[in-house]
Amino acid sequence: AEAHAYGRRGAPLAVLTAAVCAVLAAAVGARPEAGVYVGLAPLFVLLALVDLAVHRLPDVLTLPLAAATSAGLTAAALLPGAAGDWRGALLGGGALGAAYLLLYLINPAGLGFGDVKLALSLGVALGWYGWGVWTFGAFLGFLYGALYGLPQALKGPDARKRAFAFGPFMAAGALTGVLLGGFGA
Repeated sequence: AEAHAYGRRGAPLAVLTAAVCAVLAAAVGARPEAGVYVGLAPLFVLLALVDLAVHRLPDVLTLPLAAATSAGLTAAALLPGAAGDWRGALLGGGALGAAYLLLYLINPAGLGFGDVKLALSLGVALGWYGWGVWTFGAFLGFLYGALYGLPQALKGPDARKRAFAFGPFMAAGALTGVLLGGFGA
C-alpha cells in the first residue's frame, strides 16, 4: 500500500480532533448543545492548524463558523434540556468580537483581523454558558498566548519581533471555558 500524500501527520491530527470531540461530548453530556459543540469542534481544530501553518484565519472558514455556531446554538435553545442561553450566546459573540476589534484598531500589528472574526464564534460558544464562562474562556486565550509568547520574547530582540499564531490560543481558551461550562451546567 502506497503512503498517502499527507504522510503520517494525518493520524495524530485525527486523534487530536477525536479527543477534542470526546472531551466536549463528556463535558456537555446529553444536552442539545452537545451536537453543536462536537459538530463544530473539527472546524475549530482546522482553523487552529491553518493559523499555525500560515498565520492566517481565512474568511471562508471564520465567517461561516460564526454563523453556524450562532444558528446551531439558537436551534439547541429551542429543544428541551438545553442548559444555555441563546441571547447570552449572541451577546457573547458580539461582545468578544467587539473587544477583539478594539484591540485590532489600537494595534493592528499586534493582532490579525482573522482573530477578530474568530472571536465572534468563540464568543457565541462561551456566552452560551453565561458571562462567567465567557470571561474565563476569553481570559484563558490571552493567558495561554502569554505563556507561550513570554519565553519567546525573552530570547532577545529578534524573537520579540516575530509574530506567532494567536488563533490556537484563543481556541484553547474557549475550549477550556466551554468544558468548565459544560461540566457546571
